[in-house]
Amino acid sequence: MSLVPHRLSSLSVLLLAALGAGCASQTRMPPEARTALNQSLSGPEAEQYLRVSSNVTPLFGDASKRLLTPYAPEDVRLLDDTKGNPINPGAVERVLPAGTKVRITRVEFPTSWVITERVLYSPRDWPWVYLTEAGAPPSAPPLILVLPPNLDRPEDFRAELEKYLSARDLKPTLDALPPAVREAVREKRLVANMTADAVRMAWGPPETVRRSLEGASRHEEWTYPGGRRRVFLTDGRLARAEEAGAPLLP
Repeated sequence: MSLVPHRLSSLSVLLLAALGAGCASQTRMPPEARTALNQSLSGPEAEQYLRVSSNVTPLFGDASKRLLTPYAPEDVRLLDDTKGNPINPGAVERVLPAGTKVRITRVEFPTSWVITERVLYSPRDWPWVYLTEAGAPPSAPPLILVLPPNLDRPEDFRAELEKYLSARDLKPTLDALPPAVREAVREKRLVANMTADAVRMAWGPPETVRRSLEGASRHEEWTYPGGRRRVFLTDGRLARAEEAGAPLLP
């Protein structure tokens, strides 16, 4: 009997083990906590609604999946080139508006083995939440929501996830918006005097918020990843917005 297949199999296992050893785990959440979180979020809590209108783009070099992000591709900060410059994941293919029903199918943490199995040209060191859009055909590629890698406690993971997903149907909230604002949120646009919540639904959560007082007025300056987009609110209403230094509102 030939030993070649057995030897090849052994070599494959050794190669995968060597690759896994070279990729350090990027999660410090205990295994039992990761398992419980995945079982809960992909089980009884699986049905969710997008809290933010989000872009669907390529997932960098992984053609079998799509990235779901509230940010423009040029503002995505998930993968850098050899010089430390952020890599654009690819052009927007479509927009899923806030309120879209989705289902969590899996929560995947960047353990050493998972990192080894992921496509090299992808944000493989970050946690991935696998989503499917309600009504999508079975052949549709999964939508990947990428979360920060420093979420070491289940409650931190849930808090971050709730920035993008809601267990509650947002239709009543969206229906209560003025028609022009509701349409702007669906199209990821801003219109003057929209509320802070509407801005967040349209553009997503800001990276930083700077607050100040001027007399009785409360001011907020929201800066988005990369610093290209900024929003200025007064007393909870949109006063102006900028993109690359240029005003966006009429």
